Amino acid sequence: MALFTRTAGALHRRPRLRLALLLTAPLLWLAVLYLGSLAVLFVSAFWTTDSFTSEVVKVWSTDNFHELFTTPVFRQVILRSVGVALAVTALCAVLAFPVAFYTARIAKPSRRPLLVVAILTPLWASYLVKVYAWRLILSEGGLADWLLKPFGLSGPGFGLPATVLTLTYLWLPYMILPIHTALEQLPDNLLDASADLGARAGRTLRSVVLPMVLPSVAAGSVFTFSLSLGDYITVQIVGGKTQLIGNLVYANIELNLPMAAALATVPVVVIVLYLLAMRRTGALSSL
Repeated sequence: MALFTRTAGALHRRPRLRLALLLTAPLLWLAVLYLGSLAVLFVSAFWTTDSFTSEVVKVWSTDNFHELFTTPVFRQVILRSVGVALAVTALCAVLAFPVAFYTARIAKPSRRPLLVVAILTPLWASYLVKVYAWRLILSEGGLADWLLKPFGLSGPGFGLPATVLTLTYLWLPYMILPIHTALEQLPDNLLDASADLGARAGRTLRSVVLPMVLPSVAAGSVFTFSLSLGDYITVQIVGGKTQLIGNLVYANIELNLPMAAALATVPVVVIVLYLLAMRRTGALSSL
């Protein structure tokens, strides 16, 4: 009992030691499992595969990365994957802002928690259920065709547009919530001051609201961009013949593990660069 009391007293007098002890276990878990697996992934990308037996040969070589950046198919898939992630992020930002503005500034305060719950509700549903629901909507003779038929149009079918549309639906809540929080915390006196100075609604939106919300938009884009870049299931279900980098990683796991590792390092590097870019906007402090 005396030892316990002395230990508690020592920890109480040394908050930094107490914090270090609390963080040791999760940091070790992160370092060993997450960072360790990334290190193994990066190292295995420099190995090769025996063309006859398909066994991994642990000999240091840069052939995988040379093939990755010199083969036109790989370059096209990488650029397409980054383009899809950027398109999904842009669509999420455009769709999320009016929704978040309504839930944070226009709706009655008593209804705002219910609206936030409604936004979060799709996240509770199964990923595959949502994707297959969109497959039914976009299929030939589906809901999209039925709605557009009176206008002489048809749905996008399966392909790259369907992939972007489905991913936008999947990750939209991750963009709405940060923007909603930023708009909810926006001081009313700033809007009143802008109106008192003669600014119209559009000028207030451009000069007051958007600059204060942009860090939250960037924070939401971290989720939408990274989740879209690493996704490979949606494109298999609604993408038709479209290939993204996740599909190539999955396809090479059994046949050529080092090449799969080299392909997997590309989204990791792209996401790290994206995080460094977003850090300049203050997005990471809004997460």
